[in-house]
Amino acid sequence: MSEENRQYWRWREYHLVIPERKPKGSNIITAGVDVGSVSSKAAIMVDGQVYSVSIMRTGSSSSDSAKKVMEWALEGTGLKLSDIHYIVGTGYGRVNVPMAHNTLTEIACHAKGANYIWGPTVRTILDVGGQDIKAIKCDEKGKVLAFLMNDKCAAGTGRGMEVLADLLKIPIEDMGEMSLKVDEEPDPVSCTCVAFARTEAMGLLRRGWSREKVLAAYMRAMAIRMCNLLERVGCERDLVVTGGQSRNIGIIKRLERMLGMNTLPPPKWEENGLDPMAAGAIGAALFAKSLYEKTKSQHNSRG
Repeated sequence: MSEENRQYWRWREYHLVIPERKPKGSNIITAGVDVGSVSSKAAIMVDGQVYSVSIMRTGSSSSDSAKKVMEWALEGTGLKLSDIHYIVGTGYGRVNVPMAHNTLTEIACHAKGANYIWGPTVRTILDVGGQDIKAIKCDEKGKVLAFLMNDKCAAGTGRGMEVLADLLKIPIEDMGEMSLKVDEEPDPVSCTCVAFARTEAMGLLRRGWSREKVLAAYMRAMAIRMCNLLERVGCERDLVVTGGQSRNIGIIKRLERMLGMNTLPPPKWEENGLDPMAAGAIGAALFAKSLYEKTKSQHNSRG
């Protein structure tokens, strides 16, 4: 692809199967499908362990996106959709997940998924989605105790990062690292709206700011918004970040400095499937297991 036509905003879509976790002989196979405004995620679990994960761009139809991401998660597993005992839909498009037996909010699913990924010490989750930011407090079982969200505008979210990637002509997955290559932190951009943030960034470039400095100003503004939200909900250790921006080291480092608190590092998700970006889908698959067991128990008691 020529430099002129390159899509800098395009992040890596992927599909991962954990080969040692065989579905053959298992008791319960469940799945979670998280249809977000920017990305769709699916997680298949075998007896409560992640077996397959897929992440792809959400298209114009939530229903089609749910089908496609689920089909991709099934690829290479030897499983068919009918082999899955229970499926829970979550996310922005959860009401349009056609194969779901039930739906739950992404807030509940991210808390449950974070508890599974990092363990019972997690007390605060920052979920940075495509269109909003959520600060969630949970207990040792991953049950939500309180939450706040900021969804006034897509600035400071995944969509805002995509717009900036194309404007600055920097691959979205390199932006965090590049933003740290400044001698000192610049003042934050206003970051009140994607359109305004884009206009402000263009103005800074015309004034001679480097792309690194513009990135640093934008990510500092994002970190300030996130920090304010966390402080309002009552941030406690251990803190984790889920969603697409969980991989953005530029935001994570600034957030940690502002809070005076380190976030728990993500596990080796490429080996074990515990991807913070798929926390909502993983949480949904865990809820699916509980709901299936409950349904089965009720059926047996009637029998």
